[in-house]
Amino acid sequence: MISLNNRTKINKPKKRVGRGIGSGKGKTSGRGVKGQKSRSGVAIKSFEGGQMPLYRRLPKRGFNPISKDKVAILNLNKIQSHIDKKKINPNEILNSSLLIKLKLINKNSIKLKILGKGEVKEKINIEADLASKSAIEKLEKIGGSIQLKK
Repeated sequence: MISLNNRTKINKPKKRVGRGIGSGKGKTSGRGVKGQKSRSGVAIKSFEGGQMPLYRRLPKRGFNPISKDKVAILNLNKIQSHIDKKKINPNEILNSSLLIKLKLINKNSIKLKILGKGEVKEKINIEADLASKSAIEKLEKIGGSIQLKK
């Protein structure tokens, strides 16, 4: 058992600054002499002595995720409307390179996703990276096919 006299104090009293020379924290209260930091009400946050501060050296990112895949989405009704306009030939395989050539999707898009909004009347073959369940069902119902790239 520890005797009461040798025990370190649990609640140490706060160091009272500016209370005479003998305290070791008298007169200037450990703030040095003169200057901005010796005054009250001074906070020099992120100031680096004139050097370009860290928050200005780093690039601006905002809310844009850095590694976001640019996925082009295409609904079945849009494909059908372009078939009706004779822009798309239903006999050839629809893939992202053909759609970029026809300017139906953005040239910067990396992946292609087919979504199931609307209906397709023609039997078409599509090659895409991703597809929704409803799009796959609708294409297979009319005898078309969709190949998903891995």
